[in-house]
Amino acid sequence: MVSLDGPVRQVPLVLQVSEQFRALIESGAWPRGSRIPGENQLAAELGVSRGTVREALRSLSLTGLLEPRVGDGTYVRATNEISGVLVRDELSASLTDVLDARAGIEAAAARLAALRQDEESLAALAAAFEARGPAVDGGDMDEFVAVDAAFHRQVVVASGNPLLLRLFDAIAEVLTESIHQTATIPEDHRIPDAHRVVVEAIRSGDPEAASRASYALIETVKQAPRDQASNT
Repeated sequence: MVSLDGPVRQVPLVLQVSEQFRALIESGAWPRGSRIPGENQLAAELGVSRGTVREALRSLSLTGLLEPRVGDGTYVRATNEISGVLVRDELSASLTDVLDARAGIEAAAARLAALRQDEESLAALAAAFEARGPAVDGGDMDEFVAVDAAFHRQVVVASGNPLLLRLFDAIAEVLTESIHQTATIPEDHRIPDAHRVVVEAIRSGDPEAASRASYALIETVKQAPRDQASNT
């Protein structure tokens, strides 16, 4: 009997190059918002033709990872295809839509975290909550948004569900932008209180209370700016 091996498939050069570029984006070597090197430089560094580089860049532009700007070069627009599609479509979802999506993900995660009761994850969640206060006091909005986003991610981490975490990370840029749009320094006192209730509900081991607290937190985030505007 003759034993046959499957045919050797050579990965197309354009695909190899685009995967290298994708890895640079995902690793942060090419940060979001940065301008990447020009086609000539990339072709010389990789030892491939400029046409190959151009096709690789074009494929990543179609997924929303890169944004070519006429006369200005090519910029990193997103770090993964899911957020790339959302950004490419100019975030057709409203802020309310994004907040509702956050509520769904985080409420599911909070429920699972309350059931799971992993002490290491709960300790990290408590630390992430405590970090919010100093970040507000520091007055740096970008730093505060990063700290608050880390808190919400830790809720998902505490769930122990890798698929939820992957989904959260895939749209993290859109979720972080929603925090940018709603955060204020100083904070409305109801916002940190609502965060605290989420932590306490998860630690109590009450999954329904944890889920309700996550939904209530997002509703508070929606309501606080309206109340502030009506009082001015």
